[in-house]
Amino acid sequence: MKIIIDAKSLLIGALIASVAFLSMGNKSQTTNDTGKFQTQIRDNIVIITNTQNGDYIIATDRFDVNKNRWISGEFNKSFRGEKSR
Repeated sequence: MKIIIDAKSLLIGALIASVAFLSMGNKSQTTNDTGKFQTQIRDNIVIITNTQNGDYIIATDRFDVNKNRWISGEFNKSFRGEKSR
């Protein structure tokens, strides 16, 4: 039994196969769920944290723009843990 494939069918098959391979391999390599910045909103406080280096800024009153004061700091300097001996 001879199978004869013409050039048009071969080209269509190659295009379909290449699209299938490209669509399967189109997944991003970085699967990091945490972004560089995280925001937390509590009662009257907004905290924006840089997750890569620990810097943060805090807005003390989010309801009144005129009273809003931003405080910045570094997590490692502000919250020091005890060193293990």
